[in-house]
Amino acid sequence: MVNFGKKLKETQIQEWQGYYMNYKMLKKKVKQYSQQIEAGAQDPFYILKDFSRTLDNQIERIVLFFLEQQGILASRLSALGKQPDALSQRADLSRLSEVQAEYRDVGRDLLKLLFFVEMNAIGIRKILKKFDKRFGYRFTNYYIRTRANHPYSQLRQVFRHVGIGAVVGVISRNLAELQDHHGNCVSIYDQPALHLPDPVMDSIKASVDRLTNSTNFLEYLGKHALIVQEELPTPFEDDHVLDEIYHFMSLLLNLVNTFLYMVNTYIVVPTADDYSLSLGAAASVCGAVIGAMAVAQLFSSIYFSAWSNKSYLRPLVFSSVVLLVGNTLYALAYDLNSIYVLLIGRLCCGLGSARAVNRRYITDCVPLKMRMQASAAFVSASALGMACGPALACFLQIRFKLFQITFNEVTLPGWVMAVAWLVYLVWLWISFKEPPPYKAKDNTASQDATSDKVVKQEFILPLLNRCPADRSPEAGQLEAGGVEDGASQPLLVSLGEKQCGEDREEEEDCDVSEEAPEETHKPVTSIVSAYRLLTPSVKVQLFVYFMLKYAMEILLAESSLITTYYFLWSTTNVAIFLACLGLTVLPINTIVGSYMSSIFEERQVLLASQIMVCLGIVLSFHVIVPYSVLQYVCSALITFVAAEVLEGVNLSLLSRVMSSRLSRGTYNGGLLSTEAGTLARVIADGTITLVGYWGMNRLLNITLLPALFVCISSLVATCFTYNSLY
Repeated sequence: MVNFGKKLKETQIQEWQGYYMNYKMLKKKVKQYSQQIEAGAQDPFYILKDFSRTLDNQIERIVLFFLEQQGILASRLSALGKQPDALSQRADLSRLSEVQAEYRDVGRDLLKLLFFVEMNAIGIRKILKKFDKRFGYRFTNYYIRTRANHPYSQLRQVFRHVGIGAVVGVISRNLAELQDHHGNCVSIYDQPALHLPDPVMDSIKASVDRLTNSTNFLEYLGKHALIVQEELPTPFEDDHVLDEIYHFMSLLLNLVNTFLYMVNTYIVVPTADDYSLSLGAAASVCGAVIGAMAVAQLFSSIYFSAWSNKSYLRPLVFSSVVLLVGNTLYALAYDLNSIYVLLIGRLCCGLGSARAVNRRYITDCVPLKMRMQASAAFVSASALGMACGPALACFLQIRFKLFQITFNEVTLPGWVMAVAWLVYLVWLWISFKEPPPYKAKDNTASQDATSDKVVKQEFILPLLNRCPADRSPEAGQLEAGGVEDGASQPLLVSLGEKQCGEDREEEEDCDVSEEAPEETHKPVTSIVSAYRLLTPSVKVQLFVYFMLKYAMEILLAESSLITTYYFLWSTTNVAIFLACLGLTVLPINTIVGSYMSSIFEERQVLLASQIMVCLGIVLSFHVIVPYSVLQYVCSALITFVAAEVLEGVNLSLLSRVMSSRLSRGTYNGGLLSTEAGTLARVIADGTITLVGYWGMNRLLNITLLPALFVCISSLVATCFTYNSLY
């Protein structure tokens, strides 16, 4: 198995070898500390201080070298800027091309330096995790709290590389002027839209964003899909294969399935209580009607995720058929006068939930260069469906009979969705293109060495050869070696296992039993294996996800009951209110993704949004004063918006702290988060149904109590793991 120490050694830039962190030495120290504690030969406090001092020395060496190289790059840029007429209109085209090439050379060296920092940053995170595994998850919290939060933090220099932005800015501005305007001094700061893309700058930006976890709106939105990325940098995935199997219409159909399912989920919310009353049940049974879909989804997510290992078309067809049947039963329940048919119809709709397939299709069949956009489209389709569901119910306020079948405001949502799924099924059958079978399997670590060699020769080396010929051959070899190692990472899994037995020193370094849970790239094969990979940080983030889905479901599912009881709202009013809440999703994510994420750390936004969810829940309680529309609407808006902000940062953090083994396969990170959220919805809907039998006057306060308790619990849990979210 490939361990990080071996990976670090293979990708090191030779002339910088003495400045990398000594991961192997640190790993041996951790093992020695463990043996000393077991033998009772050492004080844990001494071990804590000794390892902190050792790690401080390693980080200091990295930082000082980083600053030294940064200064060298700055000197080269300063010399370039002093060359006479280099950027003036009098310079000829050949001279402009030479200067442009020199700036790109500096950019490539900066890229090497960023890769150096990134590998060391990953090593620091890994050694902290390893220490925590040995000693009960205590060290990371202490180390981050005392080092990263210090005003003179060297650790922050590694993870945030303060000051490198100035170097990037100089290269970017001058390249833009040379490339776009041939020295006419039109600045990118004045007219950023005129800047043409540059491959070197694109690579630098991607490296900087990856190291700092910076996001723009598109990336932030895409993280909601929880498509977990590999932790080690792999700049050249097998995108050439994915380009061949990528089919836009199939992706579009996948997104339409997501949209229709969310419409199907929320189109019944404004009328579920009226439907229950018309069938002789209590109005609070609407909780069971809405939640029946979530109950079935707990099981459908697992079998759809497993099914997508073999096919994408067949599970999508099955999903459409089941949803067609489920919505038809939902609509017919009125004429059959059966609450059981109504519930069975909603259960069928839940059994047709193909969101696991939707997410897997994006992970396995969309090229890396388009994956973030596809993930953002997946989240946008979900948000749009959430808003369109109640809005559509608002327009279905008509009544008529056809062939003794009743069409009214409670049955039309079922009929409309049945027709929608029928049309979708025909479109799916005609237009969907099944990708090659190998890509629909859990084979991320099973490609053979021959094909990987072809990939390197045909795709990676030509890309490296695009660089100007005047860079040093030694630097070219180093850069090529680093890229090849990054690209072949999955293949090294089996090679590492062989080499562990060939050399005693390497065998000690491999430490297979210890590295296997974190560093193998084979997908997990059972829910138990997946659970074993969950660190306390991951568990807390899944609990936070559970909490926000619970709070949102309580708010949305009982909205019709509460507003009818307190304010006598009509179905139309409820539908408009819910649609307006849904329409806040994209604007809020725009604000957080474009502005807040660049100003505040994600863990800070996580805590603040949890506090706001708590505040929204507290404001929702009906105490002594008469309950007003203003109180309800304001508290609901605070709760919903804060939960939306929380969902974004929660899933973004979850994708970072979760093991890369959960990025693909049946039991992936997306499935775990879906199960956590679905379970929350089931419990919330069940709570509404049970409490409703005690009387409508108690429904609001009693259902809010567990929501508040769960929210406070998640807030406390987050505080305990706060420093491990760095």
